[in-house]
Amino acid sequence: MEFLRTDDKYFVNLPDYQFTPNYLFVNDYEGGQLRMHYLDEGSKEAQPLLLLHGEPSWSFLYRKMIPILVAAGHRVIVPDLVGFGRSDKPSKRSDYTYQRHVDWMKSFVAQLELNNVTLVCQDWGGLIGLRLATEDVPRYSRIVAANTMLPTGDEETNPAFMQWFNYSQEVENFPTGHMINGATVSNLSDDVIAAYDAPFPDESYKAGAREFPLLVPITPDDPATHKNREAWKMLSQWNKPFLTAFSDSDPITAGGDKMMQQIIPGAQGQKHTIIAKAGHYLQEDQGEVLAEVIVNFIADNR
Repeated sequence: MEFLRTDDKYFVNLPDYQFTPNYLFVNDYEGGQLRMHYLDEGSKEAQPLLLLHGEPSWSFLYRKMIPILVAAGHRVIVPDLVGFGRSDKPSKRSDYTYQRHVDWMKSFVAQLELNNVTLVCQDWGGLIGLRLATEDVPRYSRIVAANTMLPTGDEETNPAFMQWFNYSQEVENFPTGHMINGATVSNLSDDVIAAYDAPFPDESYKAGAREFPLLVPITPDDPATHKNREAWKMLSQWNKPFLTAFSDSDPITAGGDKMMQQIIPGAQGQKHTIIAKAGHYLQEDQGEVLAEVIVNFIADNR
């Protein structure tokens, strides 16, 4: 598998992102290895929080939340998905599949020997993370789902998602930072927008970002549909604490929280929340609020 690796010079002096980089290698299907970047903050003896980002962001998205979670006594682990951030970026769009993303993250979690994990997932972080949790139940103790979903293609496709889907494939230059700015309530500063662009020096680095929308199961015969249906079966029996923390201004995932609350037993009695003044990337708009929601959720469910 051919891949690109973004030079470290692009990650210098990013706003509020003074974290130590860590790396490990995951295998691809052709026997080679891809390097994944991750943050690992807080005591290694503390209970781990696994924070998963989505499309087309990276661990920079969680920079406002990490200090709050660490101060509350947690170990905070934030990987960059393959194809994003400081992780390696396979150069062909066909190198990216839903199953590969799940397998890469399974390898990541296994290598770090994470247990008693609190999973926090947003956007594609949920599509991948909910599969991780339901396919390796003993490792995961709690889940926080924030503006995410686990589609099977059996439901009607959200018009807002289809608008994004079409735009992502038709736009000539994939404007990563401006895309994220367009899906927040607040206006991001130029240096923050530039930080979201940093992993992608040119279009050749964006194969994963371009392909991600096509990997969302929107038809019942999608290659990922069967395993996502199996994941829903597991979630329908999930008795461990499950919290939804959605935002008030995200047309893409709106309503997904209610469905999860109805189906997942572990969601019963939890303090589900709608975070005000937040768009799809609620970590940007209200990261500090989301971090406190997570801290309180863990404290209430020890």
